[in-house]
Amino acid sequence: MKNLVAIEGGKFLMGDFGPIDPKVNLPYSGDRNDDVLHEVTLSDYSLGAYKVTYEDFDIFTAAMGKPKIAQQEMDLSYRDLPNMAAGVDWNDAQAYCQWIGREIGRKMDLPTEAQWEFAARNRGQFIVWPTDNGVVDNGRNVANYNSYADFATKHNARTYFSSIGLYPPTPLGLYDMIDHGFEWVIDWYSPSYQPATTKDPHGPPTGTEKVQRGHSNRGGDSLFIVSMTITRFHSLPSPPPKMSPLDQSIIPINPNRSNTFRCAAGNK
Repeated sequence: MKNLVAIEGGKFLMGDFGPIDPKVNLPYSGDRNDDVLHEVTLSDYSLGAYKVTYEDFDIFTAAMGKPKIAQQEMDLSYRDLPNMAAGVDWNDAQAYCQWIGREIGRKMDLPTEAQWEFAARNRGQFIVWPTDNGVVDNGRNVANYNSYADFATKHNARTYFSSIGLYPPTPLGLYDMIDHGFEWVIDWYSPSYQPATTKDPHGPPTGTEKVQRGHSNRGGDSLFIVSMTITRFHSLPSPPPKMSPLDQSIIPINPNRSNTFRCAAGNK
């Protein structure tokens, strides 16, 4: 698989590190589900530099003899534009990662929550925002509202999305960790996460929802609040269709349009 970034493993404190960060000595997040600091040790691994695109995913569905995803009229207005992050449910995201691993002869899957955070924090450092310099610089290292509007105008498209890979990567070489969609990880969600093991943890053995990292918000002003390296979200693995609040009819659009992913591989 192209653009896999090798990440040297190590030990770090996972979770809201604000109380032990001498710069603040206070929690960065007001959400209780990320405030349990716990030590984690990770083996070496690799992580996709980019989120998987619709173009990538179409190759997978063709190989599997499955229909293309996101084929409603509202989806077709954006999904075939250049380098658009694929919006898929958790099951399809995992299936893709495992398939591409078999294709290239490496064991691959979705990253664990610990792997995602360790990478976003530049190997576990006290980094709050997963950007090139650890801060949010609206319009320079994240897209702003004008850039999204310009993208839609350039492509004559009705879309609130834009291409991935347009802004500087993190120091490890990872793009769009802060925005352009929530990212699935392999772990089941637990509100007070305490792994059973500190070495290469995979989260709770069972659950109802899967963890997501990153965010789908547009513009750095909002990302400053909602998309820190420690911020946790959760969703059903297969979200239901979007329903109209007026008559509860199904809205003909991909319910996973904001649910994105990248793949991870062990280095052994």
